[in-house]
Amino acid sequence: MINRDLIDIFIELAREKNIERSELGTIIEDLFLFIIDKEKGDSENCSVIVNLDKGEIEIYIEKTIVDHVDDDHFDITLERALELEPELSDLKLGDTFVEVIDPARFGRRLISNARQFLNKRTREVQQQYIYEDYVQRIGEVVIGTVHQVHRENTFVNIEHTELRMPHNEQIFSERFRRGDTIRALIKSVDVTPKGPDIIISRRDDLFLYKLFEMEVPEIEDGIIEIKGIARKPGERSKIIVHSIDKRIDAVGACVGMRGSRIQAIVRELNNEKIDIVNFTDRSEIFLTRALSPAKPIDLYIDDDRKYCVAIFNEGELESAVGRSGVNINLAAKLTGYTIDAYTEKEYEEVLLNQKTNLDTLKGIKKSVIKKLEGVDIVSVADYLSAKKKVLVDELELSVDEISSISVAVDIFIDLNKPVEEAPAEEEVVEEAPAEEEVVEEAPAEEEVVEEAPAEEEVPVEEKDNN
Repeated sequence: MINRDLIDIFIELAREKNIERSELGTIIEDLFLFIIDKEKGDSENCSVIVNLDKGEIEIYIEKTIVDHVDDDHFDITLERALELEPELSDLKLGDTFVEVIDPARFGRRLISNARQFLNKRTREVQQQYIYEDYVQRIGEVVIGTVHQVHRENTFVNIEHTELRMPHNEQIFSERFRRGDTIRALIKSVDVTPKGPDIIISRRDDLFLYKLFEMEVPEIEDGIIEIKGIARKPGERSKIIVHSIDKRIDAVGACVGMRGSRIQAIVRELNNEKIDIVNFTDRSEIFLTRALSPAKPIDLYIDDDRKYCVAIFNEGELESAVGRSGVNINLAAKLTGYTIDAYTEKEYEEVLLNQKTNLDTLKGIKKSVIKKLEGVDIVSVADYLSAKKKVLVDELELSVDEISSISVAVDIFIDLNKPVEEAPAEEEVVEEAPAEEEVVEEAPAEEEVVEEAPAEEEVPVEEKDNN
């Protein structure tokens, strides 16, 4: 069946809608099935074949040969079938007959429906292209232009594609205006009735990782590894780096000559402070580096429990804790240790409290107390220093019994924390200037940033490589 004129009309409509020729044949097939379905209520027994090169559109409808036609969409009489195809003389009742339909019978309504259908399919095809493109780019950093700023979302355009940055994926200290150019990480892509929902983020830890990867060639080449990231977006980040080539200083490479590499990242993150920590498997050195810029004068570490007590001079404690606890919390997240920070005087008080006998604490059964006393675990301090192997293997304490002791001890410790801590928390906000001086310490530790003090806006610290 030749229908070149009809094909030409479709090709012109597709050109108007920027539909690829490779997609057009399928769209025409779907269009005829859509019209038949709309007209007859069902298109399951229909098939459409389109050959754009030959200008052919063929429509076939399978019907059952019957005595009496109930529905001419599904049924046909033997007489009518033989009239249409005289050569099929062996047809009989119950056979399936394939009727060929001329596309021209759909007339003007076909063209009218075609425009609407092509509009709809154009949107669907474009949305599918966008989805397939961006779902492969999850984890990639992109550059876009802000075109709408709402309370809950900032919308960013990249080549006519809209990306959405929810408020909880933004750095809270940042404010965007229409026309701003921003970088962000493609975090997720979901299908919705309105099209692909492409979520971008500037808060995600992976965004920081990707920025380092972009600025530090040694990371992209696999010579330097980022082994961990702890971040409070907009305030401070800590990253662990490790060089697999002993000739290359991981921290120095990340900072760059005169701090050039780290400055670019800090500026991108709106002056977020970044502490770079050299990896080591020695917990004492690792924890010391992670707590920087403060320098502990002593550490008491329980590797089994992943617990650390860090002792600081009076003037260093606030810096160790950081504004709203940001420094110590990031150090804990980075190392995987629970960290408590005290001055020497405070820790003496803690130790005094830990001499308290376990039998004075609420929530521990007497039978458990007796078992503990049998191996000289009498005080809170004794329990804190006890090995889990002793509790489980020697005393045969159950998980619930050990849990009850730990809960009672934790409650006791919380209730008896040194009173000097409270004012420190209230005054933390005032220490912001002290945090900004972090850069001044770096030259003493890394030759690579000897000129960093001249770049006062670079809030970064390198850690000891020893």
